[in-house]
Amino acid sequence: LDLADLQKELNKSQHVFPENPSVWVKDLAGYLNYKLQAPKSDPALSQHAHDYPYCLVSKELKGVIRALLARSSGVLELFFDHCIYTMLQELDKSPGESLHGYRICIQAVLLDRPKIATMNLGKYLEVLRSHQNRPAKCLTILWALGQAGFADLTEGLKVWLGVMLPVLGIKALSPYAVAYLDRLLMMHPNLTKGFGMIGPKDFFPLLDFAFMPNNSLPPSLQEQLRQLYPRLKVLAFGAKPEVTLHTYFPSFLSRATPSCPPDMKRELLDSMGQCLSVDPLSFSVWRQLYTKHLPQSSLLLNHLLGSWDSGGRKVRQALQETVRSFKVTNEELAAKGPGGDRDVAACDAACKNLLHKMKGRGFPWSRLLLVVLVFVAGLLLHDVRTQGSFQASSSARLLRSCGLLSVSQQAWHKVSHGALEGYRRVVGACGGRA
Repeated sequence: LDLADLQKELNKSQHVFPENPSVWVKDLAGYLNYKLQAPKSDPALSQHAHDYPYCLVSKELKGVIRALLARSSGVLELFFDHCIYTMLQELDKSPGESLHGYRICIQAVLLDRPKIATMNLGKYLEVLRSHQNRPAKCLTILWALGQAGFADLTEGLKVWLGVMLPVLGIKALSPYAVAYLDRLLMMHPNLTKGFGMIGPKDFFPLLDFAFMPNNSLPPSLQEQLRQLYPRLKVLAFGAKPEVTLHTYFPSFLSRATPSCPPDMKRELLDSMGQCLSVDPLSFSVWRQLYTKHLPQSSLLLNHLLGSWDSGGRKVRQALQETVRSFKVTNEELAAKGPGGDRDVAACDAACKNLLHKMKGRGFPWSRLLLVVLVFVAGLLLHDVRTQGSFQASSSARLLRSCGLLSVSQQAWHKVSHGALEGYRRVVGACGGRA
């Protein structure tokens, strides 16, 4: 590419249209696209680095491009749209021009202004739907919008949630959507920058795609999405899970049916346990939903039966109060009639088991007292053996100084006498039977 010739063309454009920067940048894109011919490749450039073809541009050419874009900052949103729509028009031609010039301009714009890509996602989603039978056009749009994510995780997530998640079930587009998400999260390992982007409305379709069998994703893509799921979950729960997880609890609960696939059921139960242990409001939400979700609640109660004592004291107390309220509700439901009695019985049995387990977890005072008595007796015995007799022992001297020696001797005499009498009676009874 002859930089001097390019600069000459740009100077001419600015001289003829001094008040119209939109013309300047369009001339730049047209010139680059005409001069930078390249072998035809797939619309998503999936075989290349994420910043291809911009990464091949020389430092000098990048300087020219960025300088002109800086002078045209007020029209860059329109210029971005122009590049995309021009590429779509070229795809209708046979043979169309190489699109590298427009791609380079898109990447240069979004490198400094990634938010431009997310200003009209709704419009581009409609364009995608209108070209659903033209995968090349759809992938071209997804590629262009997706460039924002490599500069900014937040904008990349906006793009993915806004235009890629809605087309995730489309066979020709799903591989790119999943691959883009994989690359996006790999390039931005610090997920805190994406907190607040994924809410329940977006998270649960992702969970369904990752865990529900026989959905519109092929098994390989589903497995790839499942590998990304833990990071998506971190993004969804955000910086303050202690105040947000209760908003996720209803959708977790409604999905946890007895017929739920095992992997998904395990994930749902673990997630609900996390909600209950982290966000106290989850218990209140559960109580409100209980009567409408008895089978799911039965599963959760039995799950907690095996894991409840892993929580803190406040969590155990909240769980105990919740289970007691369920017991009352179970009795009321059972009194109304036989409808749903199997689910009520299952919940009631789980509640009883949980309450029994909680009751058995009180502080073991009796065991502690026994340990103390054994310890004191051992010390006393050691003291007597060391001194040769009880009267000479340190324990006797201590009791004597406190004025308790005579009292303790009387008590010991009574206990010994009673024990001896009891022993004689037992021996006599056994002898009589013989």
